[in-house]
Amino acid sequence: MIVRIMGEGQLKVADGHFAELNKLDDELLAEMESGDEEGFRRTLGALLDAVRRLGKPLPDDALEPSELILPADDASLDEVKEMLSDDGLIPG
Repeated sequence: MIVRIMGEGQLKVADGHFAELNKLDDELLAEMESGDEEGFRRTLGALLDAVRRLGKPLPDDALEPSELILPADDASLDEVKEMLSDDGLIPG
């Protein structure tokens, strides 16, 4: 799957990593629903770090459609809430 981190670019992440990323997404959603700002910051960072660690960056000139779009590290809880549907950042 192709994942875009806003403000950074795109990475290709093998489908086999979906479960790990989805677990972090579920945690992020729960922290957002409870208003846990500290947990939100920690889990958003962990989710972005996992995508960076597991993914292979695409060239800057690549024009692949992104299957997932994740917020930047500095996105606020309110900004991310606007990005979410009932399924979270990663569709289940």
